Amino acid sequence: MGILRVEDIIKATSGKIICSDSNMFTGISIDSRTIKEGELFIALRGSRFDGHNFLNEALKRGRGALVNFQPAGAVKDKTIIYVNDTLKAFHEIARYMRLKRNIPVIGITGSNGKTTTKELIASILSARYTVLKNTGNLNNHIGLPLSLTRLDDADEIVVLEMGASAPCEIKELCEISIPNYGVLTNISQAHLEGFKDIETIRRTKLEILDYINVAIVNADDAFMMEGIRKSGFKGQVIAYGIKNPAEIRATDIRLREKGSVFNLHAGENKSIEVYPKISGMFNIYNLLAGASVGYLFNIDLPDVKNAIDSFTGVPMRLELKELNGINFISDVYNANPASMDEAIKELIRIKRGRIIAVLGDMLELGSYEEEAHRRLGSLMSGLPIDIFIAVGPLMAFAASEFSGRVYKLQSAGEAGKLLRDICKKGDTVLIKGSRGMNMDKVLKA
Repeated sequence: MGILRVEDIIKATSGKIICSDSNMFTGISIDSRTIKEGELFIALRGSRFDGHNFLNEALKRGRGALVNFQPAGAVKDKTIIYVNDTLKAFHEIARYMRLKRNIPVIGITGSNGKTTTKELIASILSARYTVLKNTGNLNNHIGLPLSLTRLDDADEIVVLEMGASAPCEIKELCEISIPNYGVLTNISQAHLEGFKDIETIRRTKLEILDYINVAIVNADDAFMMEGIRKSGFKGQVIAYGIKNPAEIRATDIRLREKGSVFNLHAGENKSIEVYPKISGMFNIYNLLAGASVGYLFNIDLPDVKNAIDSFTGVPMRLELKELNGINFISDVYNANPASMDEAIKELIRIKRGRIIAVLGDMLELGSYEEEAHRRLGSLMSGLPIDIFIAVGPLMAFAASEFSGRVYKLQSAGEAGKLLRDICKKGDTVLIKGSRGMNMDKVLKA
């Protein structure tokens, strides 16, 4: 954690010191429950909360606060800084701290695979560099600047996942972080409630091109590649893929029940066999994206292999578990049509005994939600799925299109209880749904 001086905060925000006890902080916090001694509390306001309501609690441990109202009097032994807009000031501080360091910043965006790709890139680069990355999936206008405020003098590269659920949000994150490099994983139908259509999704994800000098792109995503060509991007493009020509590519792919084996090619003359532990064809693209960044930053291929082979995945994303002789695929962090299709492919591929799909609603699809769920049910009818447990009102549309044995339930807890009754040794079970459906409760039940 770097030291943040009051004078830097004033330079970044044009704020006004109300009272002062210390001229530096050990970090920044936006949560009064977790603030540490010596940190600056930023009192953010949202539609459902106001950090100013927790100011007194934050100041019990923190060294000071950034607020947008002037207290009636001085606060003893604390530093209070007034700004017009605490969220804007928060962004300005993060941007200021980033610009103080002339180091590479890698932004990762796309519809699927961002967190896995971010973790892989950080792991690969760590063979040679000290890397700062987002914690977990802190990838929005709160999480990304919070990650940047943790930048210190030891960090040599920053790796930032960038999420968006509406137009201009990637632009906003780029204005804060000023990335030099961009990784684009794919474009698919996700968060359509905020985007309205897939063209707008593409346009939003490609906002990163206005900031970066180097784009690392998925050569097999034709829709994304078309957008990049139309954008007139003048920087360097490094492509990765399996089907189309690419500098970083995978050949001789052998999918296993858990993980895979393939030859990783970097450039024309270098290749190495890798044995990743994470499963699914879609994860091979995430691995190639990570290897592409390693190639760009001159990480030796054996070091890239070591990072790929040792990577165990991200919690709640396509985790394979065996309980009481039943094989579970737990992919409960989120869901959209593309990720749902990939998870079902993996279910069919590794099946043992009966196949059971426990699927919760795909949220944030806007006017496309009914069509997407009906399409899913129709698709599943043509596959060897023995039992479909549909969780939620939207997944009921999928259930109505499914021709096999189906149960319609309202909650993940109900699904867990049903699964406990009907599952038997040898079954293969997929559990997946949008985060708001709490599908992790299925296995708990």
